[in-house]
Amino acid sequence: MIRSRTAQDGNPDTPTPAATVILVREHFGDLQVYLLERSATSGFMAGNYVFPGGMVDAEDRSFQLWQNCVDLDRDGIAQQLGGNLSVEEAMAFSVAAIRETLEEAGVFLAHSQKINTDELERAHQLRLTPKLSRDWFKKFTVSEGWKLALSKLCRWSHWITPQGMSRRFDTRFFLAAMPPNQVCRPDTRETTHGLWISPQKGLVDNLAGEIPLSPPTLITLHELVKYHSLEDLIKAAKRRQWGKALLPRLIRLDQGAVIVEPWDSMYHHKEIHMSGDELAKAVLPVGKSFSRIWYNNGIWRPVKSQTPCDRHIPIKKNNESKS
Repeated sequence: MIRSRTAQDGNPDTPTPAATVILVREHFGDLQVYLLERSATSGFMAGNYVFPGGMVDAEDRSFQLWQNCVDLDRDGIAQQLGGNLSVEEAMAFSVAAIRETLEEAGVFLAHSQKINTDELERAHQLRLTPKLSRDWFKKFTVSEGWKLALSKLCRWSHWITPQGMSRRFDTRFFLAAMPPNQVCRPDTRETTHGLWISPQKGLVDNLAGEIPLSPPTLITLHELVKYHSLEDLIKAAKRRQWGKALLPRLIRLDQGAVIVEPWDSMYHHKEIHMSGDELAKAVLPVGKSFSRIWYNNGIWRPVKSQTPCDRHIPIKKNNESKS
């Protein structure tokens, strides 16, 4: 849940720590992801489809408390979710990821000795309470005896919002399989619509302007297209490390803007010249590798670079899945 406040150190140019969960499932043989449409009045990525997520709150950093409310010990957290994060930081991002998934999508990645439909429904209804206190999740988890399922989270990617955007976030993208016997339901406040969709169909619909994706969501769906099954994806995710943070460049145009990704061959050039007419002719079909994303008329679309890229996103071609 993206709340209205500045970065934690008071500097609006400093990216605020945030966490996102890529929820995935297998549905009639198709791999699908869950996307939420952000409210048109949202202060960040309004109207775009994104994964559940939001800022790391101060309450998410109560390590002494949370270590008794999760299903991994220190060594488990370090091995599965650490890497370039300390155990304390990995815990904070993970707690935020699980809290935000419950708040925005109504899905609770947690265990309980008395877990049943009624208990899950109570969690779902509580997160919809107007004007929840900042510590509501901490109080609820402790009082109800829940164990947050950190073991279900996998590292996926680490993005930092480009300089020049209205708000900036330092976001860890986790991946998790949709738990059985739960249903995704948007909160109808910050998120107005939710849908399960195959990565390929999501990309096709974005290109057509029907499902506008945020830039990190667009790239993540391109990364996921090559996986044929949930089992293959989870196996791959468990081997992933955070890696170096991805910090794209934002170039504003007279109309719209272009994001240049770190693997673009001109990423480090002082000046990159582009025009709307050139970009309109450079839009790439789904399946082509790219390193630039053009924003025009409310849609982010991959476009061809003027020079060869040093690195490409590996994308499987011509394999459209059913939604």
